[in-house]
Amino acid sequence: MKAIKGILLTCDPAVKQILLAMDEKQKFIIDNLDDYHIVIKADDEYRVRLELEAELEKNTWTLE
Repeated sequence: MKAIKGILLTCDPAVKQILLAMDEKQKFIIDNLDDYHIVIKADDEYRVRLELEAELEKNTWTLE
């Protein structure tokens, strides 16, 4: 069995659902621990953060 370097992410359940949907396109989740924690591949951390930020920005409502 090969070891995989991972990073523990803590997030709220809504963000976790977005991450799970993103994982369906390109696998990066190593383990789904509970409602608030997941472990992702360390090599994908930067890409996941950028994609998550872009997805959250789409869901942001402004008064303008």
